[in-house]
Amino acid sequence: MKTLIIMGVSGSGKSTIGQLLATETGGTFLDGDDFHPPENVTKMSQGIPLTDADRQGWLETLATIIREANTLTIIACSALKASYRDLLQGAEFVYLQGSPELLSKRLQQRENHYMPPALLQSQLEILEAPADALTLDISKPPSDIVAEIRSHFGI
Repeated sequence: MKTLIIMGVSGSGKSTIGQLLATETGGTFLDGDDFHPPENVTKMSQGIPLTDADRQGWLETLATIIREANTLTIIACSALKASYRDLLQGAEFVYLQGSPELLSKRLQQRENHYMPPALLQSQLEILEAPADALTLDISKPPSDIVAEIRSHFGI
């Protein structure tokens, strides 16, 4: 069964789009952030960027979920580097792309999230935009973005 990774930096709308897509398709939505170990959450909440080593176990957990999925599964996951996406084999990627200004504005408005707006710059610096993902502009309404995903993947 198909697994979709809704990827992008913090504030790109991964969870919003993933939840809406799951609701419309009857798929299962998983927020990748929920699978971070406590030490990663602590680092991020303190404004400390994660290293590749910090992310390794988290990505392996998500890779296991992808391999074991037997229904449409939609995962919100930053998947910032090509090497991270390589670990998430078997999934199709949707890259939510937006201007730094729009992303920053969204992060300023967000409440109750452990990822502080100050970490946006570090994410933008390590982002390796995928060449093989469905790339969508986050300035569009979520319903339009979901409609494009559904049309592209036939779901």
